[in-house]
Amino acid sequence: MDLTPSEAQQMLRHSAQRFITEHCEPAARRHAMQDPMGFKRENWRKFADLGWLGPPFPEDVGGFGGGPVEVAILMEEFGRGLATEPYLSTVLLAGALVAECGTEEQQKGLLPAIINGERLLSFAHYESDARAGLSEVHTVAQADNHGWTLHGRKIAVLDAVSADVHMVSARLPGAQGAGLAFFLVPKDAAGVTLRDAPRLGGGRVAELTFDQARLVPDARLGTGADVLPTIQSVVDRAIVALSAEAAGMMRSMFDATLDYTKVRKQFGRPLAANQVIRHRLADMYVECEEARAMAARAALLVGANTDSTQRALAASGAKVKIGRCARNVAEQAVQLHGAMGVTDELDLGLYFKRLLVFEALFGSVDYHVQRHAELFGNSRTE
Repeated sequence: MDLTPSEAQQMLRHSAQRFITEHCEPAARRHAMQDPMGFKRENWRKFADLGWLGPPFPEDVGGFGGGPVEVAILMEEFGRGLATEPYLSTVLLAGALVAECGTEEQQKGLLPAIINGERLLSFAHYESDARAGLSEVHTVAQADNHGWTLHGRKIAVLDAVSADVHMVSARLPGAQGAGLAFFLVPKDAAGVTLRDAPRLGGGRVAELTFDQARLVPDARLGTGADVLPTIQSVVDRAIVALSAEAAGMMRSMFDATLDYTKVRKQFGRPLAANQVIRHRLADMYVECEEARAMAARAALLVGANTDSTQRALAASGAKVKIGRCARNVAEQAVQLHGAMGVTDELDLGLYFKRLLVFEALFGSVDYHVQRHAELFGNSRTE
């Protein structure tokens, strides 16, 4: 496994680091979080100008033909800067589904607009009784002479308030446990109700209700195949990308804690002069490096392996390892800062909250421990 970054990957990281330094300083970050959309659209346009929206997509639609490694590089730096732009929802989830399931016409109509920063999408899949399961969908789509009608409710839809189009999963009548499909639902479609709320650590999240929402005949994504296997693949790659983002957040928390212990004094000495504090800082550093290495490993494995079981093992393994490391680093950072560590007065509290979101998204650590064990057992018996 070659871990040496290419020249293009090094340039990608340097451009992301420069952007985070110049545009994600604490004051600008807090200002963006107060925006009704949860981020600044001008920053999203800069993402497009810098070419960051294109790496996951093929060159024939305007992308750069990159993969999980390039995405992980960007996500790690976004994590360091606590960026709130809808990269996960638009590019890594909805955009990936269009690239894998969409017809040629849908791909040519949507992907260039995503890559150019002109179109934002949301990924509306999870429902209230689904927990982390991807197959538990009760929203129903019915066809008639005028197109489709959609009825159901979706929860925890990331960045739905800023999306131009919602990508909504639904079950087709008579599918008997199979036959999931995605539908492209315009934000202003009749019968769609959106209830928006702030997300922990920045960004927005929403509940979408579809009350016999009317859709045009070509609203269905793709040509008719069951999309569940594709959902599983896309979500696994998203977990790997989020793992890299979490590694970046952990490193920012460690850096802030190290700086604080050097200047905070007790009994006339800096906290960092205490040997016990040094041991705790050393443990935090080790866990940050372990998380970063695990995220890089998962990105390399997902990028190089098309086997669904190996891909899922890499994603769940990263979620478990990095989830545990993230909780330890976050708790140590907050404790070493004292009571201020969980307040909004310090950016540390925002990182802490965002890591809690990471732990909950796409299944908890406990869920992925069980999933990894089941997958590993199945792979051993094949």
